[in-house]
Amino acid sequence: MDAHSRGRADEIDPADQWVLNPQTGNYELRLDHSAGQSQPQTPSGARRSTVPAPASRDTSADPSVEAPVPGQRRRRVSEPEGGRGKESPASRRKRKQGASRKKKVLLWTGGTMAFVLVGGATGAYLLYNKLDGNIDVVDPVGPQSQGFRKGEAFNVLIIGTDKRTGEGNSGYGDNNSPGHADTTILFHVSKDRTNATALSIPRDLMTTIPECQTRQPDGQILTIPGQQQARFNVSLGQDGRDPGCTMRTVKELTGLTVDHFMMVDFNAVKELTSAVGGVKVCVEKAVDDPKSHLKLPAGESVIEGEKALAFVRTRSSFGNKSDLDRIKVQQQFLGSMIRQMKSNETLTSPTKLYDLAEAATDALTVDKGIGSLSKLQDLAKELSGIDTKNIAFATLPVVDNPDEPKPITVVPHPTQAPQLFAAMQADTSLTEVKKKQQDAKNAQAQAQAKLLQGARAEAVDVRVDVFNGSGIQGAAQSTINWLQNEEGVTRSTNKSNAPEKAAKTTLTYAPNQADQARKLADMMGLAATALKPGTQDAAEREPMTLVLGADFKGAGVPINGPVKAPDVEKVQADKQVCAK
Repeated sequence: MDAHSRGRADEIDPADQWVLNPQTGNYELRLDHSAGQSQPQTPSGARRSTVPAPASRDTSADPSVEAPVPGQRRRRVSEPEGGRGKESPASRRKRKQGASRKKKVLLWTGGTMAFVLVGGATGAYLLYNKLDGNIDVVDPVGPQSQGFRKGEAFNVLIIGTDKRTGEGNSGYGDNNSPGHADTTILFHVSKDRTNATALSIPRDLMTTIPECQTRQPDGQILTIPGQQQARFNVSLGQDGRDPGCTMRTVKELTGLTVDHFMMVDFNAVKELTSAVGGVKVCVEKAVDDPKSHLKLPAGESVIEGEKALAFVRTRSSFGNKSDLDRIKVQQQFLGSMIRQMKSNETLTSPTKLYDLAEAATDALTVDKGIGSLSKLQDLAKELSGIDTKNIAFATLPVVDNPDEPKPITVVPHPTQAPQLFAAMQADTSLTEVKKKQQDAKNAQAQAQAKLLQGARAEAVDVRVDVFNGSGIQGAAQSTINWLQNEEGVTRSTNKSNAPEKAAKTTLTYAPNQADQARKLADMMGLAATALKPGTQDAAEREPMTLVLGADFKGAGVPINGPVKAPDVEKVQADKQVCAK
């Protein structure tokens, strides 16, 4: 395998490079041009790799006895018409070159991101143990997913920590900090494995961090109290929290179960970008940032190492210099890295593939459920069919924190955030290609159901009183905010709590309000069974009555039927975007 990485796979069969050293009793992999000779000594300057000789046959005592070479293959001969004859060396090399290239592609196309591509490293079987030993494993307290089931979606949490460990990182300041969840992406993979959504969670988001338990080095279990209204980034590192605490925080926030996590540090960006030979980025204007030391000309550049780290860390060069604009730049960078990793330039280069696998395993800390190369390979296989055009990056919709006079933190958008969470829970794709397919299915389903046939009123003509029978605090007001601000139903009123809790959401209306009822049902995703028509016409300005039930999932989230993805800003992995 190593010979392939040095560009000589067309001339020398790697299996033919193993010879027995009678002095050590080990097989040695010789990587120079003299590999075809029978001398067991390693030439000066050549690297060698050894494996123990088979126990069943001790040949080290007698150098004259030729030992079997690991992986030696029989040479087949061609049999031309009319007689037997040997295949020419040139023909054999040409055939083997084509087969080798196909095999490499099959082994390595499973990787679609830096944290996934390493799974294909099992192809480098001679170095399996070394790479497997590079991976750091954290075993969070509590039940964990152990694999991937067909027909079920799954979620992997990618955590970029700002802990300053690693060579050359102490100069970034805060050297002794245990680190924070500085960059966090929830990677949702669809149940049919055709698309994925990468949801970025702002580090300055104010949220609830639930109580969590961590496993200490001595095996003891430490319980860490939860926090209300805390910055999301303190869900890791602070007060002894481990990645399991961040996983619980994300589940509390989104309602999505996090199956696995992968954590990387500053060195991951530097080493992975160098391993693939650099990542292409684009900026609208020239950048000269004294804080991050990032200098780039306008237009496209290829960056790696320290410059790549400066690019994803800078907050002073783009947009309004906020963390939200930094997230956009990071998403563009990751999309470009995915394209580079899936390019022929990378997939057909054994050297780049091995360097990438080594860098990724060095950089990764994962949960026990994916804590080996074989398990990471399983993950890679699950992702191998996703086209880059069907990977969408989105940012959690937020608004400025209303509790701060001069907001420096944010809170989830009251309607768009629940809509996005519901879309991910329903496995709805955000990418344009999959979205069009899903919209077509939704339209077909609605047509088949023949739900609410008839005229629709204009939104401004819909009158409705909203009662909260869901048991969720603030449900009526959040629904009113959504109806008025986003749907144009300005004649809607919050009537506070219903007399009692309701199992199902219902809309009661008079016969002469049927057009209003159909319009509101369309907006809220109400099934025909949720509509309760009266027997007498209503007065001219009399409103309908909407009672939110236990099936209420959030303002703007359909009560029944297909969930539509909200119209949020997103980046698709197959498109190059210039940072502004």
